[in-house]
Amino acid sequence: MRARSAALLTALTVTTSLALAVPAQSATPPHHKPGTCSLPAGESTVTVSSGGRQRTALVHRPAEAGDGPQSVVLTLHGSSSRSSEQMLLSGSAQAADRHGFLAVAPQGAMPLDRGYQWNVPGVTGTGGPDDEQFLTDLIDDLAARGCADTHQVLATGYSGGGRMVSQYACDHPERVTAMAPVAGLGAGVPVTDDSGTTVPAPATCAPHQPVPVVTFQGTADPVNPYDGGGQPYWGYGVRTALASWARLDHCRRGPFTTPVSAHVNKISHSGCQGGAEVSLYTIDGDGHTWPGATQDFGPLGHVTQEIDATELAWQFFQKHRHNRTGPPAGH
Repeated sequence: MRARSAALLTALTVTTSLALAVPAQSATPPHHKPGTCSLPAGESTVTVSSGGRQRTALVHRPAEAGDGPQSVVLTLHGSSSRSSEQMLLSGSAQAADRHGFLAVAPQGAMPLDRGYQWNVPGVTGTGGPDDEQFLTDLIDDLAARGCADTHQVLATGYSGGGRMVSQYACDHPERVTAMAPVAGLGAGVPVTDDSGTTVPAPATCAPHQPVPVVTFQGTADPVNPYDGGGQPYWGYGVRTALASWARLDHCRRGPFTTPVSAHVNKISHSGCQGGAEVSLYTIDGDGHTWPGATQDFGPLGHVTQEIDATELAWQFFQKHRHNRTGPPAGH
């Protein structure tokens, strides 16, 4: 995965260098009028103290969003990447301007190749930063600045970023209103059962409340194979992960398959606890890519233009964002 991720970064070098050449404004800790967001409109970088480290996130606040807290879309970069590349790849800033949400691309802190990776509990190893705590601290910091509605947080991410938000939803479902991983849905740490099949370890994903899930996966993914395999940190396939989340969300109906376009089918579980839903967009022939992205993913495979993962994730969030109460009191 690392070599192929590096190939993607090479393909994105020209586009990304334009974004990296313009320094983002550094935002200081909040001192603002209650009920108003202290961040400027447009792009800025926030710095958050977490676990004894100074961590950063790229934030895009729409100019027409108003002064108060907004819904948050967390978008996590893949392994060997960084926040600025993820913002470009996902088109989150443009989507934020269209729909009026706060687009937030956190930065990993574990160096890998030309970028960073996430410290996914039980998968990445030991000794790295507590990235789950970082995500929590980041959400709380943005709320303290008057910018984030902690009751409405959509968590998405690409590849290793998808794996990270999946585990965060497993461990902190009260923080995630809905999640939408791309080419990286997980349902716990991969283990081998008595039959030799790789499955999610149940003890590593036991959320105390349901999480609505929509995910996107190509059938020709060379990094995180659709049917399972690849590196040990992937292990089980996306249909296995989907079935696990349907069980965790206590879904009573499904799976149902619905054609979406020439090469896209939607597989859904419904009748889930708390009004949740668990869905997968299967893209026939697509690789380890972000549906709707305009970048060339090179050896990572074909990227469909038949659907737009960013837009579909937002639509999904709109359906489910009023079903949640957010984190418990005191957080």
